[in-house]
Amino acid sequence: MDERIKLWLASSLKDELHEGDSDDLLSTVAATPTQTSPWIDQDSLKLKRWIGRSPFSDVWLATQSGDDFDEYHEVAVKMLLPLKEDCTQNFFDKFEEVFLKCREFQCVCWLHGISVIFGRICVAMKFYEESVSDRIAGLKGGKLPLPNILRYGIELAKGILELHSFGLLVLNLNPFNLLINDHDQLIIGDPLIPYLLLGISFSDSEVALRLGTPNYMAPEQWEPKVRGPVSIETDTWGFGCSIVEMLTSIQPWFGKSVEEIYHSVVIKQEKPYIPSGLPPAVENVINGCFEYDFRNRPLMKDILQAFERSLNAVYSGGEWTGLGSRALTERSSVKGYSAWYLLKDHLQVGDIVRSRNPLNACRAPTLDDPRGSVVGLDSDSNRSGFVQVKVPGEHNPVIVQESALERVTYDLAAGDWVSLKDANTNHSSVGILHSVKRDGSLEVGFIGLETLWKGQFSEVQMAKPYYIGQFVRLKANVFTPRFEWPKKRGGGWATGRILQVLPNGCLVVGFPGRLVFGNESNSFLADPAEVEAVSFNTCPGMVEKLQHIEDYHWSVKPVAIALGLFITVKLGLSVGRNVSAMLQSNSMQEGM
Repeated sequence: MDERIKLWLASSLKDELHEGDSDDLLSTVAATPTQTSPWIDQDSLKLKRWIGRSPFSDVWLATQSGDDFDEYHEVAVKMLLPLKEDCTQNFFDKFEEVFLKCREFQCVCWLHGISVIFGRICVAMKFYEESVSDRIAGLKGGKLPLPNILRYGIELAKGILELHSFGLLVLNLNPFNLLINDHDQLIIGDPLIPYLLLGISFSDSEVALRLGTPNYMAPEQWEPKVRGPVSIETDTWGFGCSIVEMLTSIQPWFGKSVEEIYHSVVIKQEKPYIPSGLPPAVENVINGCFEYDFRNRPLMKDILQAFERSLNAVYSGGEWTGLGSRALTERSSVKGYSAWYLLKDHLQVGDIVRSRNPLNACRAPTLDDPRGSVVGLDSDSNRSGFVQVKVPGEHNPVIVQESALERVTYDLAAGDWVSLKDANTNHSSVGILHSVKRDGSLEVGFIGLETLWKGQFSEVQMAKPYYIGQFVRLKANVFTPRFEWPKKRGGGWATGRILQVLPNGCLVVGFPGRLVFGNESNSFLADPAEVEAVSFNTCPGMVEKLQHIEDYHWSVKPVAIALGLFITVKLGLSVGRNVSAMLQSNSMQEGM
C-alpha cells in the first residue's frame, strides 16, 4: 500500500467517531485551488454536521481554512463506506488519474481533493446551497417551467459530454446530485464516485454495491457483469429519469421498493411514465432514453441537439412553433434498431458495406455475403440518408438508404459475435462487438466485465452467432455452468429456447418443455461460450429428434402419449369389430 495512505490510516484510526461528538472533534486535510495533486494537507478541514447519504457514502458539511481560503469556507465531504483494504489503493490511483481532468470541466462540481478520515476515504468538493431536488420540493406540488427544464437539460447534457469526452461516466444522475449555482446554472454533483467504484468491493459483505440510485438506474446497472456492460448510454437513462422528475415533480418508480423497481426495470422491461404534450424532438429523445438495450438509446450529443432545437419552442393553437428543425422519428425502418442506433456511425466514401439484418435475429442464409464499396454520398436534399454503392458485377453504382447498410472493417461489423483468440478466465470468451473503428480498434461486451472490453481487431475472431428463437443446451464438457441451468427428469441438462440476447452476449433462455408451478421461474441466463445450438439437423437419430420435439412445449409428451393411447384404443376397437364381423360371417356360411 502507498506510504501516504498508510500514514493517513494510522493517524486517522487513533480516534473513533461516536454519536454526540462535537463538530470540532473531526479534522483532516483539504486542498488548495492551485494544487496539482489530489492529496490533501492536514488540519484544514473540520466536519460540522451530517447532511445526507448516497448509496456509497455519507455526506458531511465541513469548513475549510488555510492560506487560500477564509476560515469558514464551506465544502461538502463525501465519506465512502469502508472499502476492502486491498481496494483502497486502487481507488486512490483511479482518483489521482482523473482529478486534474475533472477540474477542467465547467458543468461539473469542483473537486478539492481526497483524504482518509477514521479509516474511510473522503472526497472533498465544493458545497452548493441548492439542488434541483430542493427546487422541485419548494414548488409544493407544482412543476418547473418547461423553459427552465430545457435550459437545465442543455447544461446537464453539456456536463455529461465533458465527462464522456475523457471516457468517464457519471452513473448516478438524479435531481439530488444536480446542483444549482448562484447564477441558476446546473452543476453535476457526485462526479465519478460510482464510476471509480467499478470493480471495487466494500469491506462489509452485507453492503450491496449498486452503481447508482435505484429509482434512476438503467437495466444494465443492476448487474453490470451479467446484464451489462455499463456505457455512455447508461448515463442517457439517468438523464431521462432526471428530466421526467423535473417535468412531473414525481420520482420515477415512486413508492416502490428496491426489489419492485428491479422487477419493473430489469425483468418486465417497463419504462417510467413520460408526460405528453412535449416538443416533438424532446418527446422522441426522452422516449429513446428508456430503450432496454442501451445500444438503441440516443447519445448525449443527440439529446443536446433536441433540447437546443426546442428551447425557443412555443405551444399555441394545438401545435408547437419555433422548433429548430424537423424532429427525428424514434423508430427506424430496420427491425430491432432505433433511429438513435443508426445515427452512431455515418458511412464515408471508401467504406466496405453489407446489408443490415434485424438485431439479434438469424442472418438470412445465402451462398455468399455480398459486399460493396461506398463511392459517393447522395447530396440530394430530397434523398438525404442515401449513399452510392459500387457492387461487384454491377456496371453503375446503386443508390441505397444508409440505414439499410452496415460498415465492415477488417471483416468485422458492429453486432457481430466474436471470441478472444487468447481466452480470459475472468470473463466469458464470447461476446458481441459494439463498435469497430476504421483504425481497427474495437469495443466488445463480454459477460463478467462491467465495462466494454477495448482492444484491436487482431485479438478477436468471428464466433458462431446466437439469435432469438434458437434452441440451445449446455455443451457436453460443461459440468459447472456460470449460471444455474435446469435439468431434465432423467438428470441430463434441459434444452431451452433463447428469449433475449443482452448487449454483452448473455442469453436469456426459456424452457417451454419444462412444466413449472406457482411463481417458479422458467427462464435462466446462459454464457454463450458454454452452450451449443440444437436443431433437427444436429440431432443424430430419430430418438433425439423426437426428444427435441418435446423441447417445444411441456405438453407435447403427454399429448403424444394420450394421442397414442387414443389411436391404440381406436385401432383395437376397429380390429375387434372386424374380427367379430368375420366370425359372424363364417358362422352364417357354416349354417347354410
